[in-house]
Amino acid sequence: MLATDQHRTASGSLHSRLLTEAGKLFQVREFNVLIALVVVGALISLYTPYFFTTNNLMGVFRAFSLTAIMSIGMVMVIITGGIDLSVGSAMGLASLVTALCFSAGYPTEICVAAGLGVGLVFGLCNGLLITFIGLPPFIATLGTLSIGRGLMYMITRGVPVTPETPEGFAVLGQGYLGPVPVPVIIMVVLMLLFAVIMRRTRFGRHVYATGGNEHAARLSGVKVDRIKLSVYVLSSTIAALAGVIGFSRYLSAEPASGFGSELDVIAAAAIGGASLAGGAGSVTGAVIGAALVGVIANGVVLLNINTYAQQAITGGVILIAVSLDVLRSRIMGGKN
Repeated sequence: MLATDQHRTASGSLHSRLLTEAGKLFQVREFNVLIALVVVGALISLYTPYFFTTNNLMGVFRAFSLTAIMSIGMVMVIITGGIDLSVGSAMGLASLVTALCFSAGYPTEICVAAGLGVGLVFGLCNGLLITFIGLPPFIATLGTLSIGRGLMYMITRGVPVTPETPEGFAVLGQGYLGPVPVPVIIMVVLMLLFAVIMRRTRFGRHVYATGGNEHAARLSGVKVDRIKLSVYVLSSTIAALAGVIGFSRYLSAEPASGFGSELDVIAAAAIGGASLAGGAGSVTGAVIGAALVGVIANGVVLLNINTYAQQAITGGVILIAVSLDVLRSRIMGGKN
């Protein structure tokens, strides 16, 4: 009898522990977005057998990889309480400068470095306008977005730049490692690298501290302005890397390259659980958010839904994701 009671007590304790752990898991933003991704994928697969084919999935991964790469930089900016509207222009101008360098006959290393340099300049301008001049991030990055877009049209006069490029350069955007596209591998490597940086290093802790309470962070010795400058430089440089990869894929720099991509990148970060008020978010969540947007876009095509509905569907997903985040914050605040 005693053994039976002990068994019941142990079973009840285990059951209680499992429920507690499950509850903690559901409070993790990334897990909730991952569940949404799985559900959306399952629903699409019910209506079309082509979704879970290897070719389609690799195509989906390739399609959202550039957005996911840029969202890695964007989420760090958002965690500090800022926003970077210029990532689309940084991406497009980096692609154009890389193409122009190839046209001028420079070697691949110089061309790629020049493209990444565009991102570095964008980031420095944004960071200095925000930290030194004191402009709001929205205004500062909106200004550099417009400048970058204008420069692209001035340089190209609306005509694509399509230079001769070495065969090896195309591997960056068109190559495969087994069945996996190279841009997807770059995305995964960057995700893992910056996930470790944000969770395991002092820099990452200072980024979260800056967004959580900037005044308290300053008092505790965090160099807030330096942190802000760093995340804007990283955001623009990562966007420039996406631009170089994009040019490698298409081998043509379009005047409208990157136009509107900042909205997709911000959407990915927001859907992935980044709080636009700052202090919350993760690199992994942003990439999963980009994957969710990419799967929705693929589903629209496979199910023959009007493609104009894609923006409306994505907008609805953003509103739902942010609303759930706000409700969760209120519930957790009430418990505390």
